[in-house]
Amino acid sequence: MINQHYLDMLGHKSVIRELSEYATARGKEIGYENVFDYSLGNPSVPTPEDFTAAAKNLLDTMDPVQLHGYSPSLGLPDVKEKLAASLARRFSIPYTPELIFPTSGCAGAIAHALRAVTEPGQDVLVFAPFFPEYGPYIGETGARMRIVPAKYPDFQINFDALEEMLNENTAAVLINSPNNPSGVVYSEETLTRLAELLSAKSKAFGHHIFLISDEPYREIAFDHKTVPYPASFYQDTLTCYSFSKSLSVPGERIGYVAVNPGCEGADVLVPMLGQISRGIGHNCPSSLIQRAVAEVADETSDLSVYETNRNLLYDTFVELGFTVPRPGGTFYLIPKALEESAEAFCKKAMKYDLIFVPCEGFHAPGYFRVAYCIATEKVKRSLPVIREFVEKEYPNR
Repeated sequence: MINQHYLDMLGHKSVIRELSEYATARGKEIGYENVFDYSLGNPSVPTPEDFTAAAKNLLDTMDPVQLHGYSPSLGLPDVKEKLAASLARRFSIPYTPELIFPTSGCAGAIAHALRAVTEPGQDVLVFAPFFPEYGPYIGETGARMRIVPAKYPDFQINFDALEEMLNENTAAVLINSPNNPSGVVYSEETLTRLAELLSAKSKAFGHHIFLISDEPYREIAFDHKTVPYPASFYQDTLTCYSFSKSLSVPGERIGYVAVNPGCEGADVLVPMLGQISRGIGHNCPSSLIQRAVAEVADETSDLSVYETNRNLLYDTFVELGFTVPRPGGTFYLIPKALEESAEAFCKKAMKYDLIFVPCEGFHAPGYFRVAYCIATEKVKRSLPVIREFVEKEYPNR
């Protein structure tokens, strides 16, 4: 008998993927250059030359049996050493190799972290808006996802709701800054207050509440600012990172969990993650890609195009009368639709070959996501189309 649970999941496909597939099919009809596809968060800039050179050098110089052989279940020691040194250097936290666990991207990191610090039936709190895949990430552990309502209009943390929802059954809080889909960066003030609240509640409930920090967009920051590092504010933090966006290598599926050295169970959490891998068939990411990213751990692609695109689109939407939080990072923004239903708004936009994603699935009803990781030339060509769409469909806005 097939598994009914996963059969039922077929009825809840990703809206993002469906819209991306539509855009691809539409592109075959009219030319993809004529489809303004803002659906999928797929990096649009090349990988750094140093990453490519590092991978080539490994292939050219390293013994192939050693290069392509199984890595240890907890990751390659020399890779972990380089990643720990990079984090310690950048964030002044004394990470060591024993606190780093390489994973298959951020998804793999979150899947491991959740299983390490929750029991079935416990609560994991997330903040709206959030990446829809948090639902299955959490649900498949047996834990329960509880959603803290969004704080409008700035999309920082809704502390009144959070304090009310924290209880003795709370095992972990999952955050994402810079945020997908809003592009909002949690401020130092927000993270300080969050740390103080979690510390107080952990003491009151008699157990540690873990912070799981989802950080694939950490390096994409705008306006000459840096993104505050949550683990610097709260010791019981598991940092989940991916090189997908910083190095433009999403298809390589490489990331890590970094355990704060002051975290409860810091001495056993990474070995536990290795045991979790046995249960979910993780079995370590690519040995070649582990080694290649370790050589360029402090580098990024040229990410400046995303800020250029942010400025063009943000200014246009504001000019047209939209309410939209100004992104501090990522390559997303979420304007408020010009009617109650963002789904209806996005369907009207499709008539103009503008592909936006309604944010009902992100728990931001009435908003839509614009993933502007596309060529700036195409962004510029889309602006008059956006104006035409808005002026024709919403003349009385």
